[in-house]
This record gives sequence, structure tokens and C-alpha cells, in this order.
Amino acid sequence: MTEIFYDADADLALIQAKKVAVVGYGSQGHAHALNLRDSGVEVVVGLKEGSKSIAKATEAGFKVLSVAEATAWADVIVLLAPDQFQRHIYRDEIAPNIKPGATLVFGHGFNIRFGYITAPENVDVILVAPKGPGHTVRREYEAGRGVPVIVAVENDASGSAWALAWSYSKAIGGLRAGGIKTTFTEETETDLFGEQAVLCGGTSQLVQYGFETLIEAGYQPQIAYFEVLHELKLIVDLMWEGGIAKQRWSVSDTAEYGDYVSGPRVIDERVKDNMKAVLADIQSGAFAKRFIDDQDAGGPEFLALREKGAQHPIEATGKELRALFAWKQVDNDYTDGSAAR
Repeated sequence: MTEIFYDADADLALIQAKKVAVVGYGSQGHAHALNLRDSGVEVVVGLKEGSKSIAKATEAGFKVLSVAEATAWADVIVLLAPDQFQRHIYRDEIAPNIKPGATLVFGHGFNIRFGYITAPENVDVILVAPKGPGHTVRREYEAGRGVPVIVAVENDASGSAWALAWSYSKAIGGLRAGGIKTTFTEETETDLFGEQAVLCGGTSQLVQYGFETLIEAGYQPQIAYFEVLHELKLIVDLMWEGGIAKQRWSVSDTAEYGDYVSGPRVIDERVKDNMKAVLADIQSGAFAKRFIDDQDAGGPEFLALREKGAQHPIEATGKELRALFAWKQVDNDYTDGSAAR
């Protein structure tokens, strides 16, 4: 049975005794930095010169240093920049300045798992991965709750890496909800698979195909939007609260029966075979190489796919409908897709 770790299982004083540099101040970076500070940890933020995040971090009251300066100062370096940039930041700024006996923390195992970063043997390498976006990590912490974390140790040079990993997890609020042991390999491969096969890729494609099927059959795009996209949140919320069983219990008998008889017609064994192929590409490193190679070339495939998705008819329909709603979702980081990334 999986062992769950909670606040009582961790010593907060361990991370409070460390100087922590959070590299990156985006979704996860801002949440980790703020939660650590509110837990009594000394934190600085490391950013490259000219970063748009400097103003945000400074406004939040953090001392902002270059990544090299922050690394030289810190006992614990938390690398939360986007995956495609981490190896360059590590090579140019962190590796020349990291101290023997320091700890390197990741929020996702991508660069360690696929060998884009190789840390020295005299440095602890740990993973603390909240199972939610950074803004949720911060919001839940402020509410006195937390987002579950999965935690791993790749290198335990000090002999106390696990203890520090749990202490760090407690400081960001993760052990209020619970923490589970994993490995860098397991976290990376399952995270990428979940994103591609179900949470992002699978869901997005399913919604678009459903919308297209109804439009091609002559139904109004606004009605199609409500049926295949808008109501999806209601279903996912029920699953989140009580699993698939609660979702099936909550909907009508007609919907539940349709779930049983039609779900396997749409998502059949061929889809599972395709999922296995996706997982194989992740495990072999083929996906990582394709992504990094494209990013190194300036992201031509990535940008073309983003533009293609933005031009799908469901986006225009959704924008039009959401503007008519009596309520508005306020989100400072994303509104209609035009926000700076």
C-alpha cells in the first residue's frame, strides 16, 4: 500500500535553516517562492537580466539576483524555469557556481530523466512536484490547505536528502494534502503521458472532434460548444470530487447508460494501442528529443501547431459565447489568448 506523508512526518526547521534561491518566477516559481517565504524560509529569486518577471518578484518583496549570484549565495537551488531552457541555465549559470553539499530541486524530472542535466555527485538532487498549477498551489496555501506533491531523490550525497525533500514539501503546503514517494523516471514519464494522452492532447482532440461531428451534421455551433466543451467542466469536477463513480451517479440514467454503451465505441482498443505508442515514445526519449530539437530551432513545429489550434472554429464560437455570459472568469494570466507568454 502506498505510504502517504503529511505535515507531522516532516521537520520544517530543516528548510528554514537553508538559504533558498528560486530560479524562475512563473506559475510554479512564484508559488514556491511565496509559500516558502510565508513558511519562514529565507528566499531570493534568480532571474536573467531583462526578464519580465523581475518587476513582479520585486513588487512581491523579493530580492532579485542574477541566476549565477543566487546560486553562489544559496544552499538550495530550485530550478523552475521551463523545461526547454533549464539545461542552458544550468550549464551557464548554475553549474559554475553551485557549492559542494548544496541541494538542487526540480519541479519536474524532464531534464534529469532524459540526461539534459547531469548534476555533480556532491550535490543532492531532489524532486518536489505539486499535482496542480502554480496559481492553485499558492491559492490553496493561502486558504490553509495544500496541493498534493509527489517527491523523489535522484542523488543523496548528504545522506539527508529525503528529510530535506519532505521539509521543503511541507514549506510549500504540499504535506497538508499529502505526499507520495516516486522516482524522477516515474514522475516524468507518467506526467508526460497524462498530459499527452488524456489531460491535454486526448481531451482537446476529443472535444474538437465532437464539435466537428455536430457541426458537420448541421447543428448550431453554439449548441455544439455547450454540449462538448462548456459542460465538460461539470463532469470533470464530479470526477475530481468522487471519481468516475460519482460522475455516473450524478448524471441522468440516460447519460449513464450512454456512457456504458457508447464510450467504448468512441474510445476503443485502438485508442489504447495509440496510447501505448505515445508512452513508448516518451520512455525511449523520442518525444523529448523531438521537443528539444524543435525548441532549439526556434519552435517552428510548436508555433505552427499552436496557430493551427487557435484557428479551429470552436475557439471563435467559444469567445463569442463567453462574452455573452452574465458572469466573467477573471484571469490575469490568460484571457482570450492574446496575453503575453
